[in-house]
Amino acid sequence: MTTQTSRRLINIVTALAMTGIVILTIYWWQLGIFQNQTLLHEYLAQRQVAGPLLFIIVQIIQVVIPIIPGGISTAVGVLLFGPIAGFFYNYIGIAIGSFISFFLARHYGKDFILHLIPEKAYQKYIDKTKNQRYFDRFFALAIFLPMAPDDILVMLAGLTKMTWTKFALIIIFLKPFTIAAYSYVLLYGSQWLLRLF
Repeated sequence: MTTQTSRRLINIVTALAMTGIVILTIYWWQLGIFQNQTLLHEYLAQRQVAGPLLFIIVQIIQVVIPIIPGGISTAVGVLLFGPIAGFFYNYIGIAIGSFISFFLARHYGKDFILHLIPEKAYQKYIDKTKNQRYFDRFFALAIFLPMAPDDILVMLAGLTKMTWTKFALIIIFLKPFTIAAYSYVLLYGSQWLLRLF
């Protein structure tokens, strides 16, 4: 399969995933779970094991194959499972996905990455990997701060000489800050928007 074909497939799957999210949001809106905390808790109580497990799997997939914007899925986790459980489910899924993505990039190299991200995005950041010390610092800062292209940088890290230990420490200790920022800003921002309507 050519990189163009794989990118086209990912774009199609992304469009389908976003359509699914919109349909699911409308369905939840009609159920009233956004306006009624009791209904939300009852809805989740019926899915105590399957819900969190499915959500973690979705988070793993969206890190390895970027078909859903990460910010949206993290906010959904907090909205569905609450601030504490939602944070941990997000963290577990994103961390596992990051380790898988790093491993796949290290094992399969540039060709694998170009099947998942556009050449333009690859070229934009690949020069930063030429100096390992600089890239390590840049990567740590990007993982810590929201709005950085984390999934792309995780794959590029796999092409460098960054050790598994250093990578793991950065993901384990710095990623929670980004997850918390995305989760709460998007969650409370969406609640504010819902009140307007």
